[in-house]
Amino acid sequence: MKKLISFFKQNIYWKLFECFFKMGLFTIGGGMAMIPIMQENVCDKYKWMTEEEVLDCIAVSQSLPGVVAINMATYVGYHKKGLLGAVVSTTGVVLPSFIIIILVVSFLRTVDDNIYVQGALEGIKAAATGLIAYAAWKMGKQTLKNAFQWVLAVAAFVVIAVFGVSAVWVILAGIIIGEVYFAIAGMRGEEEK
Repeated sequence: MKKLISFFKQNIYWKLFECFFKMGLFTIGGGMAMIPIMQENVCDKYKWMTEEEVLDCIAVSQSLPGVVAINMATYVGYHKKGLLGAVVSTTGVVLPSFIIIILVVSFLRTVDDNIYVQGALEGIKAAATGLIAYAAWKMGKQTLKNAFQWVLAVAAFVVIAVFGVSAVWVILAGIIIGEVYFAIAGMRGEEEK
């Protein structure tokens, strides 16, 4: 029995499964809420990836179709142990949701109008919002290097959140504004020489 336990503790596939199973089980609010927990586990605890590699993982995962949490788990698993690692990590992150959804649907049919259940669900939404805000702040500190980038990021958030403009148009506008800004900054740098 001790050999079996030791095998599981040392086995990389088991570690991938366990890591992403726990993330899938305890992260409420989707892939964006998972980012700070994933960074802590993948970078600090297991040292599977650097923070820069995690930022790449997040960028790729958001640009691909599908659920961000699944994309991130697949990316990390593939990065660490190839196709089998991707399958193990993806199974780990999906399995808790699958089990919980079956249990919740069975349970909610009996307590659909309960005010305490509704209150708990509202609390969970608030906690997920906080996790997403924390992830955005942490990523901003890592990637935004000057005042222009911060102003552009805040403006993009306001335009999307307050005015309801599609993120596609905001991204395209950000690309154009960024190119113009850096072209002007480059010309000023050449003039000063």
